[in-house]
Amino acid sequence: MIALQITSMKQFMNQLLTSDTFDMFLLEEAVISTSCTFTIDGHINRDFYGSEGGETVELPYEFRPWSEVKGLCFDLIKGKRTPLFFRFVLHLMPEKAAALLSKEGSDVEPSLVKALVLNIRYDGAKAVLTTATAYQTFLLSKEPDAIWDKALMKYLEGKGIPTSFLT
Repeated sequence: MIALQITSMKQFMNQLLTSDTFDMFLLEEAVISTSCTFTIDGHINRDFYGSEGGETVELPYEFRPWSEVKGLCFDLIKGKRTPLFFRFVLHLMPEKAAALLSKEGSDVEPSLVKALVLNIRYDGAKAVLTTATAYQTFLLSKEPDAIWDKALMKYLEGKGIPTSFLT
């Protein structure tokens, strides 16, 4: 787990809300506090889709893709006033997480990793990104954590998103 502070908020917010930079993530939760507090539960309500022609509609993920909800989040945040607070809990899409762990030669079977998580938290003054790894079961190995931390730092650098380690 690492904590990175965003050093260019405007650039980061543009990448987060208007570009495809974070489209390989799923949204678990969003909390945005402006004139009131909005909470978005990213869990997909499977009952909403029901069945078509007697067959159950297959949905590939547990959570809604970030690309489908970032516009709503943008609409809640934009305006003359800065939000008081926001928090996003994002999961790297499962197939991308498995591919990353396999490519890096992880000593942990990718199926044992439930999610590679990115927490984004803005407190009114600064934004902090925190990584986490959720496992299906208890594991002694922390190699997936290290792989995820390194991959995220490299990705942010490649996208020109400046960060510094939070101390």
